Amino acid sequence: MAKGFILCADDFAMTEGVSRAILDLLARGRLTATGAMTNRPHWRRLAPKLAAFAGTADLGLHLNLTCAAPIATMPRLAPGGALPGLKDVARAAAVSGVVRAEIASEIARQLDAFEDAMGRPPDFVDGHQHVHVLPGVRRALLDLLARRYPAGSLYVRDPADRIAAIRARGVAVGKALVIAGLAAGFRSAVLRRELRVNSGFAGVAPFDPHRDFSADLARFLIKPGKVHLVMCHPGFVDAELAGLDPVTATRPIEHAALAAFEPPPDMPLRRFHELAG
Repeated sequence: MAKGFILCADDFAMTEGVSRAILDLLARGRLTATGAMTNRPHWRRLAPKLAAFAGTADLGLHLNLTCAAPIATMPRLAPGGALPGLKDVARAAAVSGVVRAEIASEIARQLDAFEDAMGRPPDFVDGHQHVHVLPGVRRALLDLLARRYPAGSLYVRDPADRIAAIRARGVAVGKALVIAGLAAGFRSAVLRRELRVNSGFAGVAPFDPHRDFSADLARFLIKPGKVHLVMCHPGFVDAELAGLDPVTATRPIEHAALAAFEPPPDMPLRRFHELAG
């Protein structure tokens, strides 16, 4: 039986506006986790502000292989200097050992960038657009994490959930089922390497500015898993974001709803270790 849930904001350091919104929500106590894009130029400057919340929220790496530029050159995956879209990453990683080697090196660099700025390992790892569960990416990531960190010291996001739970919530059902299919076998692969993982996931959204995000947030708590994790994408829109990411209009809506959010008494906000033990 769930005793609460993790509320995780994705995309810290993507832009200044997104980061300011996440820092605001952390200060209000409305989030219990956030993942950072350490390949973004804002990361080094903003890391000390994020580090201030180490005692109250899980701070992790939001692995990025699909947005803007990698930390170092990737001649096969990003020959022009810009990372490709998700479908192109999936295709290239599935067929090319050279690309998989480039990806493994970039994962290490993004972990290094987190540790260099924060002075410690991440509490968790997940992926922008769930790139971390792609068959051509997951093995490189999980093998590296298992070699690099002590068993049980961090957790990895599983973006899949039970079909019945996804359907009961009724929010972006088709999209959530596709993601769950993409992540098939991921949880067992995480556990085989003695890494930790959530059990229960929600937050997949249609990014429709006409929807009531507060109502959707309540629906994300229907049929929660034992270690239930809900992702969100708050942000303030700036020119950089508008030129970088298709998700813009809903980010300030999510921020406003989250700033006013009061979790149900029987589903308080928790950090991972408070739920998983």
